Amino acid sequence: MQELHDAPLAPLTTFRLGGPATRLITATTDAEVIAAVREADDSGTPLLLIGGGSNLVIGDKGFDGTALRIATKGFSLDGTTLELAAGEVWTDAVARTVEAGLAGIECLAGIPGSAGATPIQNVGAYGQEVSSTITEVIAYDRTAGETVTLTNAECAFSYRHSGFKADPERYVVLRVRFALEEAQGLSGPVKYAETARALGVERGERVPLAVARETVLKLRAGKGMVLDPEDHDTWSAGSFFTNPILTDEEFAAFHARVKERLGEEAQPPAYAAGDGHTKTSAAWLIDKAGFTKGYGTGPARISTKHTLALTNRGGATTEDLLALAREVVAGVHEAFGVTLVNEPVTVGVSL
Repeated sequence: MQELHDAPLAPLTTFRLGGPATRLITATTDAEVIAAVREADDSGTPLLLIGGGSNLVIGDKGFDGTALRIATKGFSLDGTTLELAAGEVWTDAVARTVEAGLAGIECLAGIPGSAGATPIQNVGAYGQEVSSTITEVIAYDRTAGETVTLTNAECAFSYRHSGFKADPERYVVLRVRFALEEAQGLSGPVKYAETARALGVERGERVPLAVARETVLKLRAGKGMVLDPEDHDTWSAGSFFTNPILTDEEFAAFHARVKERLGEEAQPPAYAAGDGHTKTSAAWLIDKAGFTKGYGTGPARISTKHTLALTNRGGATTEDLLALAREVVAGVHEAFGVTLVNEPVTVGVSL
């Protein structure tokens, strides 16, 4: 277990932003993770968990406490059952399941970060969510002081949310188990319209696993959503805001604002999101509020490839990023009456 003091955290995040931690511990086994967590809890030391750093916005002052980088390794396939250690690189794990001919997470290719973070955010993209394949999460329960196994139902998954996210101080994810599908080398049914168009198939059809994965990687790369150190559009947290889910009353008011601003023929994106709720597109809202691709003049700007990504163009500070985020939130609310919610976890700062 490696320990550093006054350690830079920016290099551990995809934004490449944030100040140092008082102490940084890198744990490579579950036992080391648990020991570090117990030590921090017993001493009352603030604790920051870091996986792939792809969903973190750390304040410029850094973190006054112990930052624990989870770098555990473990990839195990038993038939169609997959178990991943929390520190496994997610996109590498997806590639290995495709090579093994198993469907279920192939459309989640290219998503940066670690396996342990996927249940927390209920990671999803291109028609798949991890909640559809996760069977169990093994975690250290900081309240009970013991390792527990949580079923899918106990994880309380919903859109980009989970029980882990709702109670972030309680659990430390150690391992995640998935039930994948043997479909004779084919993907799961293609659910997302953009993916279907790119593949040249109808929604509900299956395609070769490798083709599905490669297509998703190309779609993501075209939006700056596949990490590339030479491309500042990928110095981001991917989608910075979640797609708003509105009640029927809220959507009606929003729809009226859209027509008032954009004309009677304007139709905002609308997707069913459960009884009495409709989901709309954060990217559409941002663009129609006047924040187009590449918006900004400072070192933090909207991606040149996708309006939903806020980026560090090099030399930015966290405050630069937050100023841009606040400008976007205020502009969208003024235009459409909808308040965007940030997807990344903020540390020592807030919008």
